[in-house]
Amino acid sequence: MGMTVEDVMTSKVVSVTATTPFKALAETLVSNGVSAVPVLDDDNHVIGVVSEADLLCKEEFREQFYPEGYRPPLRTWLRHHKSRKKAEGDTASNLMTSPAVTVPLEASAVVAARLMDAHGVKRLPVIDYNGRLQGIVSRCDLVKLFLRGDEEIAAEVRDDILGRTLWFDTSGVTVSVNEGVVTLSGRMERRAEAAIAVRVVGGVNGVVSVADELAWKIDDSAWQA
Repeated sequence: MGMTVEDVMTSKVVSVTATTPFKALAETLVSNGVSAVPVLDDDNHVIGVVSEADLLCKEEFREQFYPEGYRPPLRTWLRHHKSRKKAEGDTASNLMTSPAVTVPLEASAVVAARLMDAHGVKRLPVIDYNGRLQGIVSRCDLVKLFLRGDEEIAAEVRDDILGRTLWFDTSGVTVSVNEGVVTLSGRMERRAEAAIAVRVVGGVNGVVSVADELAWKIDDSAWQA
């Protein structure tokens, strides 16, 4: 349960250095079919990321002008000020976004997904405990988690979650999986325990949703309030 970034990342990484020139950056992105590359120092530490958007700043400002007397909104001005500086750059050091948003090897896939969402990025450099590059994890890598087969998911739920992880009796629970949807049926001792089982199963990699068809002997929900 709970695959880590190391389990799903791509270990073969295309990278550049701070001195890589603009045209070489463009060629690296196009020839390797990637939208961004990490920028490394001499010790393999990630010091930034250069993306297609960073390079396109140069094209964005090639013919840009404002009509006389026009004052752009502050948000637009701030974005344009930052982008204009990148438009003048000619090496990775003055084009990259720094510091880079990275994720540790041992982080869960959920943490990686939340980082991508929070920072609006499609991929993250993966680093070890020394901050050195170990791989790249992308949105596509995380989506692949949902390709797990129903039988594999069912086996993990039965053997790992119900059989070992949960500390209460789950012998009366039946598990079935169809297209990633897990159905839990049967009978448990307490309602609160049934709710915990549903929540934990929902965290298994590849689970789309959990259908709760569990019954219980004791309704202890009021005791939890």
